[in-house]
Amino acid sequence: MPREDREPDELFEIRTNFYTGNYQQTINEATKLKVPQNLQTEKDLFMYRAYIAQKKYGVVLDEIRPSASQEELVTVRLLADFLANESKRDNILRDLDNKMGGNVKNSFCLLMTAYMYYLTENYETTLKVLHNADSLECCALTIQALLKMDRLDLAKKELKRMTDMDEDSVLTQLSTAWVNIAIGSEKLQEAYYIFQELSDKHTVTPLLLNGQAVCHIAQGKYDDAQTSLQEALDRDSNDPQTLINLIVLSQLTAKPTEVSNRYISQMKDAHANHPFVRDLANKANELDRLVRNYQPSVSS
Repeated sequence: MPREDREPDELFEIRTNFYTGNYQQTINEATKLKVPQNLQTEKDLFMYRAYIAQKKYGVVLDEIRPSASQEELVTVRLLADFLANESKRDNILRDLDNKMGGNVKNSFCLLMTAYMYYLTENYETTLKVLHNADSLECCALTIQALLKMDRLDLAKKELKRMTDMDEDSVLTQLSTAWVNIAIGSEKLQEAYYIFQELSDKHTVTPLLLNGQAVCHIAQGKYDDAQTSLQEALDRDSNDPQTLINLIVLSQLTAKPTEVSNRYISQMKDAHANHPFVRDLANKANELDRLVRNYQPSVSS
């Protein structure tokens, strides 16, 4: 049964804004909303995660002490540290490996730990961490990891479990859209309608616009995709997913090379450690290696 049917959800707006990518509004709402003491930490966690999504890691690192009494706050601080300091990532993951051996049961801590593994593209460990977690967010991250591994069959099963838990949740609707995109065909239009309905009911965000754009691209509706991506770019000129989709779209529509190169340069400048940028660099290095190996020898 959805939580909203059992009791008023005082964090509904904050939760919805965060899930749909409206991070500044998440912060605004969390700053002004007064909640009972038992909801204070959960509210603060959404606020800090919104700051992290905006790459304002210093806010989180300054406000939360490493010795904070709530383990959820310590874990979200660890995520900020992980993202802010690339040189610390191996040590942080090593510490997490040791900690996970202690049978961690807090679902939020499991979520943050799994997310750090997800960011390093270690999807098998992501799933291992989330195996016994039962929150909607853990289910959603499980689905994303399974889709990255091309395990659509298992993603469908996880979505069924998520739907049984709360089919009306914004997070369940978003997960349904992700799975529908992976299925393709007529499900692409259903996914588009989900993103459109969420935009109509709440606020248009780059996250929702990119969802619509991906549906359009998969359907060959390139002009519609361009419109959605341009609006997303206007709202956040450095959003990585928008830039990646614009790179893909510019190549699909045979735009001049300098157009896609411009977006690639922007990705490198704003998101140097993004998996897309790293993968691009690896492929360029591999191409250079192949060219060197197969250069014709010049006889003396």
